[in-house]
Amino acid sequence: MSNAKRFMYFAYGSNLLKERLQLENPSAVFRCVGRLKGYVLNFGLWGDDVVSKWHGGVATIEKSPDEYVWGVVWEMAVEDLTSLDRQEQVDEGAYSSLELRVETEAGPLLCRTYQMNKFRPCPPSPQYKKVVCLGARETGLPQEYLKKLQAVETNGYTGSSILDDIKNLRK
Repeated sequence: MSNAKRFMYFAYGSNLLKERLQLENPSAVFRCVGRLKGYVLNFGLWGDDVVSKWHGGVATIEKSPDEYVWGVVWEMAVEDLTSLDRQEQVDEGAYSSLELRVETEAGPLLCRTYQMNKFRPCPPSPQYKKVVCLGARETGLPQEYLKKLQAVETNGYTGSSILDDIKNLRK
């Protein structure tokens, strides 16, 4: 993926937002914007009777030959790999890690990313959608893609969420 001490991570959901990613992965440094061809972005849960800390569906990628997903390539220290896997709930079976080629202006990069297991469609909470859209805007994803993200329907949840932790960091 990179050299022995660093790796590339392709984020397309809440980890587009630097503050969200760095809550548990402080080594993350923005590398570039990238595009993953042959995949589509969806929101859902990893099975029945799942309770999400985001109070709704979360992002995943699914194979789709004529589609693409925009995201961000973060360069991270190998020491953060365990916390990234924990955040993505790999040990609990929610997500599996993948190594995929991501198109960037500087050429293709081999990146670690995650795909949900046992995907079941479920709309995201407004808070989750806001974090994804904030990250997309702040990292410079294409305007057309940002509009697509902003058009995603939510479940209308109005309680507290991880967004509150991120807002506290911004104060």
